[in-house]
Amino acid sequence: MKKTESGEIIRFGVSMDEVLLSKFDELITSRGYTNRSEAIRDLVRAELVKESWAKGKTSQVALLGLVYRHEHGDLMHRLMHLQHEHAQLIISNLHVHLDSDNCLEVLILKGPTETIEHLAEQLLSTKGVKFGQLMRATTGKEI
Repeated sequence: MKKTESGEIIRFGVSMDEVLLSKFDELITSRGYTNRSEAIRDLVRAELVKESWAKGKTSQVALLGLVYRHEHGDLMHRLMHLQHEHAQLIISNLHVHLDSDNCLEVLILKGPTETIEHLAEQLLSTKGVKFGQLMRATTGKEI
């Protein structure tokens, strides 16, 4: 058997309805997976990350994306003020001019679950933000 960083690879069987398996195969093929095992491993990792966030682990990482019109009132000032208030959470940020009116900002956040989610809610609900989303991620240590 093959060894990985986390231990020995274990083989196990999975029973699945034929129709469901066919749809799963179509899905993983369309996403570029070469085998079911890697697709299932990714699904398990995603659930472990979700569980980690649900349990409120002390140190999490996330990406927060915001799309907004940069000349919307004092929006830039409000966004910057919130970011400076939570500077300890922000590892990095990227600001992109999408066109003459709209910007995309991506923040990489690291810190306690509740604090990251609170900052995300504040930024996402700021008047003038057109779209935003928090992508909960992992430090990779537990999976």
